[in-house]
Amino acid sequence: MLSNIDIANIIPHRYPFLLVDKILEVTPGVRAVGIKNVTANEPFFQGHFPGNPIMPGVLIVEALAQVAGVAGLTLDENKGKLGLFAGIENMKFKKQVVPGDTLHLEAEFIASKMGVSKVKVCAKVDGKVAAEGEIRVVLTNVKQP
Repeated sequence: MLSNIDIANIIPHRYPFLLVDKILEVTPGVRAVGIKNVTANEPFFQGHFPGNPIMPGVLIVEALAQVAGVAGLTLDENKGKLGLFAGIENMKFKKQVVPGDTLHLEAEFIASKMGVSKVKVCAKVDGKVAAEGEIRVVLTNVKQP
C-alpha cells in the first residue's frame, strides 16, 4: 500500500491536483488500484453545480490517469519520467460521484506501441461503475522539479 506521500514521490501532482489518496495495490508496469475519498470540502465543488455537488467527470478521468501513472512510473526504467495523456477513448460516465463517496480506481495496461501505452481504467463507487474507458499514456524524459 502506498500513502499520498509515497504517491507524491512517484508522480509530480500536488494539492489540489493530487487526486489519489492511496494506492491499495500496484504491479509495476501492469496494474494499480487506488482510492479517492470524495469530501464536501473539495475545491471544485465550490463552482461545479453549487447546491448539487457532482464531481466533474474530467477529474475522475484525471484520478484514473494518476493511478495509471503510479503503475507505469514504478518500473525501475521509468523512474524520474513524466506520464502525459496521449488520448482518451470510449470513456463513459455511468454514475454521479458526490461528497461522501469513495472512488475505487483501477488501471490496467493492455498494450504498448511506439512508447504509447493503452490503459483500461474503471472508477467504481460501492461496487458500481461510475466511469470506465481507455486512456493512452506516453512517458517522457522531462525531469520533474
